[in-house]
Amino acid sequence: MLRRQARERRDYLHRRALQLRDASIAEKRSLLKKSLATGKPLDQSVANDKSLRKDYKYDESLDAETAEAQHSLDDEYSMLSGLQDPRPLVTTSRSPSTRLATFSKEIRLLLPTGIRLNRGNTILPNLLSSAKSAALTDIILLHEHRGTPTALTISHLPHGPTASFSLHNVVLRADIPNASRGTVSESYPHLIFENFTTRLGARIVQILKHLFPPRDGPHKVGNRVITFKNVEDSIEVRHHVFVQTGYRDVELAEVGPRMTMRCFEIKGGTLEKDSGGEVEWALTQYTRTGRKKDYL
Repeated sequence: MLRRQARERRDYLHRRALQLRDASIAEKRSLLKKSLATGKPLDQSVANDKSLRKDYKYDESLDAETAEAQHSLDDEYSMLSGLQDPRPLVTTSRSPSTRLATFSKEIRLLLPTGIRLNRGNTILPNLLSSAKSAALTDIILLHEHRGTPTALTISHLPHGPTASFSLHNVVLRADIPNASRGTVSESYPHLIFENFTTRLGARIVQILKHLFPPRDGPHKVGNRVITFKNVEDSIEVRHHVFVQTGYRDVELAEVGPRMTMRCFEIKGGTLEKDSGGEVEWALTQYTRTGRKKDYL
């Protein structure tokens, strides 16, 4: 079992390295194509690349959709996307407070096919090996500081990626004024992703949407809607139920929880320290330049 996982991991890292190389070549080809169309000078590293000019005519024969599919970096989800419902595991850091345990239950209710685990004293390597043996697709790890949820880590199994988010303004269901009380519907929700315009934003959408099962299938989509709205690189998360009161009239009721997520790191690999994943993007003090640029 361990040898097979190691072999699969090596094969995945090799394929990903080839994809990163092809993506770099595709980016240079797009710069070359733009330069030929506009007449603007190229960077010397691109202009002096003889192999790039030699293979350019073959690249021209590919249509845009085929080229984009070949150079896609989000192939971690391509095997089971839309074919099998995800099975995310929701758990917490060790010795969680009552508030964090309640928050983990509410996160589990957001995910129709998810399961929740009381971690106890289980260490992270054993937790990951058990999740892989049980064919779980993701691990969602919640962290806290003095009873306040502060961070959320999403790790896709078995090879990654792992996205880390800081949590702000977390409001539980019981704390939301005029919130819908009673049993929470666990039907398959509608998902709304708004204002994710960059490549990094599309990557985060890819990670978040694969926590939820696809709407097409034998299961009927219910009257739930979960919204992820990007506001200046802060992702506002809201959970509502709706009732159609007329031909064009709909009433919304917030269910909760309510929170703000801010991504600060995306890396390949899983939560293990020796997973071999490189950091794809990180929010450092040099990229945190106020309101000059939106990264999502």
